[in-house]
Amino acid sequence: MIITRLKLKNWRNFKHVDVNLRERVYVVGPNASGKSNLLDVVRFLRDVAKPNGGGLQKAVADRDGLKRLRCLNARKDPEVLIEVEIAETAGQAAEWRYTLGIKSEGSGLQRPIVSQEKVERLGASGPPLLARPNKADQRDPELLTETHLEQVGTNKDFRILAEFFSGVTYLHLVPQLLKFGSKISGSLMEGDPFGQGFLLKVAKASPKVQKSRLKKIETALRACVPNMRELTFEKDPVSGAPHLVALFEHWRPGAGWQRENEFSDGTLRLLGIMWSLLDGDGLLLLEEPELSLNESIVERIHRLIVQMQRQAKHARQVFITTHSEALLSDEALDIREVLRLEPTEDGTVVHEADETDTKLVSSGYTVAEALLPRIKPGQLDQLSLFE
Repeated sequence: MIITRLKLKNWRNFKHVDVNLRERVYVVGPNASGKSNLLDVVRFLRDVAKPNGGGLQKAVADRDGLKRLRCLNARKDPEVLIEVEIAETAGQAAEWRYTLGIKSEGSGLQRPIVSQEKVERLGASGPPLLARPNKADQRDPELLTETHLEQVGTNKDFRILAEFFSGVTYLHLVPQLLKFGSKISGSLMEGDPFGQGFLLKVAKASPKVQKSRLKKIETALRACVPNMRELTFEKDPVSGAPHLVALFEHWRPGAGWQRENEFSDGTLRLLGIMWSLLDGDGLLLLEEPELSLNESIVERIHRLIVQMQRQAKHARQVFITTHSEALLSDEALDIREVLRLEPTEDGTVVHEADETDTKLVSSGYTVAEALLPRIKPGQLDQLSLFE
């Protein structure tokens, strides 16, 4: 399943958003424009829909309350609204629409409550599957502190949406957590957003699946790491710890075997991204995949993602934030896959490719050449410290 349309009202940087989405979504813009905040919409729905340890109250609390979520430009309308349309696969018409509105209860504990929640089966006749507030909510307003999305007892008719949102994966792999994992104490963060448990995920896969996926990754990686010849999984015979092992070409026969702690940071990031694209069928959120990679490899990231999507059992939709001109210079990248964020005095505006952008690319310009002049010089290449 993929999200084909996203509408927002008063979400963080964004006063209003209404954009169409594709199988791959690249989000670009200057520092502090809200790239991470846009991805967080999907993470928020994931956290609401979690069957264990999730729900509306926790999802809002984990983001420091509704005041932090509400756009500062929302002066007259305090409601935060998220609406998504979902299709079964890329290229198909949307089948579902889920809408969630949130506001403060206005008295007492000032908890976030559901101002509206709606589930519609698009194209079907009759009323929505769910439309809140309903009569039960009017009789007992306490019910509005929870969504029906998070409740197994009430989401039977649209549980497929709860399962879809619950399957969202966020990945911003930090190579040092893999290289020095045995020396770092503490448990994994919920959802493992920084890839500390990546090797454990590989270990949990069956030997057949491990071999198949690692072979696909090895083949794809040769375009970026040409001296890699084999990529395998093994367990330490003494400690039982999982390891990735690769053979790199070397002038001394047999001297090129390396474990993951000897891989470059960029190689580890690529491994994590490609494994995630092959693992599962939920939406995948990637932050700045170009980090730790040289420009010649960054130029291939888009094609690597497409290659992994095509080889996966179920192609995952991917949202990607990037600061990289090299990544956006790939001639295979469709400008309709890119959302450009523009900060204004009235909040950040999200732009889809317009007719001018499309004509520029059709005449031979790359996506980078078509879009980057509209982003303030010097801002795209800097790391975003405030998102």
